[in-house]
This record gives sequence, structure tokens and C-alpha cells, in this order.
Amino acid sequence: MHLTVSAHKMLGNFHFAAEFDLTGNRIGLYGPSGSGKSTLMHLLAGLLRPDSGTIRLDETILFDRIRGINLPPEQRRVGVVFQHSHLFPHMSVRRNLLYGWRRTPETDRHIEPEAIIEVLHLGHLLDRGVNLLSGGERQRVALGRTILTCPRLILMDEPLSGLDEELKFQIMPYLNTVFSRFEIPLVFISHSLMEMRLMTEQVLVVDQGEIKQQMATEELALSAWAAPGQGYINILRLGRPQPQGDLWIYPWGDVRLVLTERAEGEDNVFELDAREILLFKRHPEATSARNLLPCTVRKLFTVGNRARVELQCGSETLIVQIVPESIRELELAEGREVVAAVKASAFRRLT
Repeated sequence: MHLTVSAHKMLGNFHFAAEFDLTGNRIGLYGPSGSGKSTLMHLLAGLLRPDSGTIRLDETILFDRIRGINLPPEQRRVGVVFQHSHLFPHMSVRRNLLYGWRRTPETDRHIEPEAIIEVLHLGHLLDRGVNLLSGGERQRVALGRTILTCPRLILMDEPLSGLDEELKFQIMPYLNTVFSRFEIPLVFISHSLMEMRLMTEQVLVVDQGEIKQQMATEELALSAWAAPGQGYINILRLGRPQPQGDLWIYPWGDVRLVLTERAEGEDNVFELDAREILLFKRHPEATSARNLLPCTVRKLFTVGNRARVELQCGSETLIVQIVPESIRELELAEGREVVAAVKASAFRRLT
């Protein structure tokens, strides 16, 4: 997807201005409430008309004030999934799913309902009334209904903010599977940095009605660490585990990690706090930590009484947080070999 926006909009005393040109399929809009994220979403979807400027999606001009172009929402083929699912309460799950698909021209139908029902695990819910669904089930149905309109782009406006943490991490694998399998570009709107890291690859940082920055999502996570009181969470994508006594061994790139928790499937996401990792100059003679990883220091960064050490561990990257005094005692420098020690119980499963 190639998206170019140069648009301005006044809403009462609030002035919104967006100027960016980006290419990618996993885009995040990140910022605090009231910053203008939803305003931009409405401009892209055609639910708000800019006061001036242009909006182009790939080769299609969605809006051009000077040329008098303003495609209506139904012609833009931009799907929207809101924070609240907005399902039709008088319809079953099946009828909700098929509502947009039946109204999509046959020439634009390239996704079959059966495929979406399978990926989102909705088969057992098809005849159920939507008022009997859980919050996570409702969001899956809302996503399925939007995807079956076969859009060129999907906008998701804080779709997980109404769910508790457990439900959030239950629905994220469904979202990632859908967008990967059907290759639909996504603009994901949230004020949660963790959601950004799990759902997007690039981020537009929105604040006070402006696009302040455009960067890779992981660059945003690292820059946020520099703020006072902020830590860093490593997100590790691990493969299918194998038992080892009462523990579990997971592949992580070309490294093997030992964890206490068992997960299912080929793609498992865990978090590891950067403060939970210990560094040694050489392999320790004895330690309770089950993971001793030979690594190489790639970068060092210090802010006040905190230091961030970026390690290369085989083919993967690991971030460690220590104090500056430890850097001096361990004689750390770029290229220095160290051993990272992590307890098997330090990992927390996300999805």
C-alpha cells in the first residue's frame, strides 16, 4: 500500500493537519486520546471531508480539493472496524458476516465467507444472536464482516481498548493471521505501545492535531524507553515447544530457550522485561537461571541511572537494562562477548 496524505481539517477550535507519504501494509497511528488519530481515520474513510489538501491511496485519488474530487465512502473500498463492534442486533452472526459481502460487486469479491469463518473460528457461532456473544467474539465477527466487503484497506480504531488484557491477547493472533493470509493493508489506531508493537511495522506518531514523527515501530519502543520511569519489554516470537522434564524448550531463531510455561502451536509470543536479564563476563560456574545465552554487545545507551544494552544473541536481538556502574564493572563495549542469564520463569506469555 502506498498512502499519501496532505490534509487539513478544523473541528471547532481543534485544527488537524496531516502531511505524510508512506509505503507498507502494517501502519500504526499512535498517540494520546484527543490527539487526532480518529480524525485522520475519518478523513481516510470518507466520513469527514478535509477543508483542503489531497488524499491518495495507491493510484486512486480519494480526495483533492482543487480538482473537486471527494469519493464517497462506498466507492473508496476502505473498511472500518470501530472500538465498539456496531453489529446488527436483529441479525445472527451469519447474517452479519454476509451483510457486506452480498452488497459487494461480484467482480470485487476475492475472499470467500468460508475462508474467513475458518480463520476467525466462527463456525460454531453462525446461528447465534450477536447479543449472546462475548466481547472478543463480537470483535471477531465485526472484523469478519468488514473483511468480507473485500476492502483495499482496513482501518481499526482502538479495536481492543474495550477488552480486558486476557481477551486482547486472545484476539491478536486472529488479527495477525487474517491480515497476513489475505494480504489486506492495515491502519491500526491505538494509544497502547504494546498493541503497536504486536500489530504494526511502521508508526505515525500523532499529537496535538499533527503527525509529529514517522518511524519503525521498534524504533518508537526504544525511544519511549528514554522517557523518565519507562522500562523496555522484549517481545519474543517462539516456535513450538518440546518437553524437558517439567520445563519446555522453545526455538527462538537459532537459539533454544527454556521456559516454565507451555504454549500451543507454531507461533507463540512471550514478553521478557529487560530488567529480568543478568549479564556475565563469562559463563558462570553455577546459577539458578536455566538460560545462559552467549551474546555480543551491539549498542550501549545511557540515560541518567539507567543503561540499555543491545545484544546480538545468535540471529536474534535482546535488550537488557542495567545501571551504568555495571557497564564499567563488566567492561562492556560494542563487540564485547557476554553471557545473558534469564530464569525460566521470567517469560510471560502474550499470545
